[in-house]
Amino acid sequence: MEFLTEFGLFVAKAVTLVIAVVVVISVVMSAAQRDKGDDGEGELRVRKLNEKYRKLRESLQARLLSDHERKAWDKKHKKEEKARAKAEKDKVKAGEGQADTRKRVFVLDFDGDIKASDTDPLRRAVTAVLSVADPARDEVVIRLESGGGLVHSYGLAAAQLDRIRSKGLHLTACVDKVAASGGYMMACVADRIVASPFAVLGSIGVVAQLPNFHRFLKKNDVDFEVLTAGEHKRTLTVFGENTDKGRQKFLEDLEDTHVLFKEYVSERRPGLDITAVANGDIWFGRRAMDVNLVDEIKTSDEYLIDACESADVISVSYQRKRTLPEKLGLATSAALEHTVWKVLGAFRNQKIQ
Repeated sequence: MEFLTEFGLFVAKAVTLVIAVVVVISVVMSAAQRDKGDDGEGELRVRKLNEKYRKLRESLQARLLSDHERKAWDKKHKKEEKARAKAEKDKVKAGEGQADTRKRVFVLDFDGDIKASDTDPLRRAVTAVLSVADPARDEVVIRLESGGGLVHSYGLAAAQLDRIRSKGLHLTACVDKVAASGGYMMACVADRIVASPFAVLGSIGVVAQLPNFHRFLKKNDVDFEVLTAGEHKRTLTVFGENTDKGRQKFLEDLEDTHVLFKEYVSERRPGLDITAVANGDIWFGRRAMDVNLVDEIKTSDEYLIDACESADVISVSYQRKRTLPEKLGLATSAALEHTVWKVLGAFRNQKIQ
């Protein structure tokens, strides 16, 4: 028992030491990242999706062949690859000083949370694309997933897409899962909205909610004072006593925000009956098409694979370099999420049996 006690203390000290070292390293690396400034924050990543889809197709084709057929196929494939590379090289030599006229489709991604945290990477990617895109031939596709969030955050995210439209580039929004509220505010900027059959769209409304602990504080003889300069500086509070006048002003602000939201959508989709759809309700893919919230039912994969037939399809994203604390946090979060889903899955299987 004495040995086990000493061993337990040793393990505890070792774990404490490791945690302390990790914290120190994290702080140092985080400070170093801040010192690097904007240039050290991330990098632009460009990937040609034509090659991705081609390799998927060829990989499956090769696996469907027998060993003998695969050897012959590999030989033929290498020969074709060499011929393609030579043709590209000859094309470059022959076209020196001439502009490439093949259409390009630039693909951007936005995965939104309540704060629209992806706005800054989107802003950088849009800036990069606008510096090279030709409005006469090129297209931009935004693969959009968001259930909405803060008004000002999604207003800025939508404004980034407005930059594309203002330059005369054709913009297509592809929604595979959800573009609701602020997410739809972004999607409606596009010339065309393409959604999967059961994607969630709409929710053109505004909501605000907050708890109030005034009665709890009053019951426990705790005073809370709110001092303001300006009649409407604070309408509703969490700890103070809310008044009917404050509630009315808050509701007026919500209604005004809703009006702005409806005007924004109406300007970008003039064929939409805004009165019928701006009630906060949602529609699934095909139902959304019936009320003109979307223009076509198709997944983003279908749309991009079709585009590969006639254009160079290029994924452009800005990847911010994560600090060590962020990496540790993400790893912990992923492990916790995996554990929770595993427990829930085991519980569900037990209930089914």
